[in-house]
Amino acid sequence: MSDGIVGGAPRVFLRIEGAALLACATAAYAWFGQPWWVFAVLLLAPDLSVLGYIAGPGAGAILYNALHTVTPPLIGLSAAIILGQPWLVGLALIWLAHIGLDRMLGYGLKYGSGFGNTHLGVIGRGART
Repeated sequence: MSDGIVGGAPRVFLRIEGAALLACATAAYAWFGQPWWVFAVLLLAPDLSVLGYIAGPGAGAILYNALHTVTPPLIGLSAAIILGQPWLVGLALIWLAHIGLDRMLGYGLKYGSGFGNTHLGVIGRGART
């Protein structure tokens, strides 16, 4: 698609992939025996990145996207496992679960043109249903 938005079957697959990421990260969190109250408190913490929009849509999109792509938590998860730090494993899994939840619900990575413009479509008031 020329507008930079994923549609059709690929969009469905990306949302299914998000659900799988959420389920797997949550199952791993349980397997590692992490406290559920921490999961509940921190699950939405990456969304604090919307505060970057105070500096404008471009800066906001960069900060939001940096905290909503799987690369940082996967690196953190690998490091935490290698270093034997279960609490860091838990934080990385919560972060991955958050990203999966967002993707499952259709919240994609942001474009600098505005918070509602994502790679999975427009969200908010301008969204097509």
